Amino acid sequence: MRTGDWLILMMSAVAVFYLFHSLWSNTHATKVQIRIGDHIHATYDLHLTRHVKVHGTMGDAVIHIADGKARFAQSPCHNQYCVHQGWLSRSGQAAVCMPNQISLELIGDSKPFDTLNY
Repeated sequence: MRTGDWLILMMSAVAVFYLFHSLWSNTHATKVQIRIGDHIHATYDLHLTRHVKVHGTMGDAVIHIADGKARFAQSPCHNQYCVHQGWLSRSGQAAVCMPNQISLELIGDSKPFDTLNY
């Protein structure tokens, strides 16, 4: 490889590093928004520890909020995909319990992307 090849390789690596940090910013969330069906049930501060019991179409789900994170702790649904999602801490992250029609979305100062994209 020649000097120009190395120069192009290094410039490409710097460009990828810069684009990764500017486009995929991971801003911390400050609030969690809980939805039941198509309406907002409640919005809570993520820095206060609490256990929220939410009644959905199948039964009660328990949501834990602590240390700037939130997660489904219990759910009456069969597969428990929402519980296995784990702790959410970044703005724009979401967890959904489709059978019970309950969802969590973390809200920060800015949304890095639309949660419906994936």
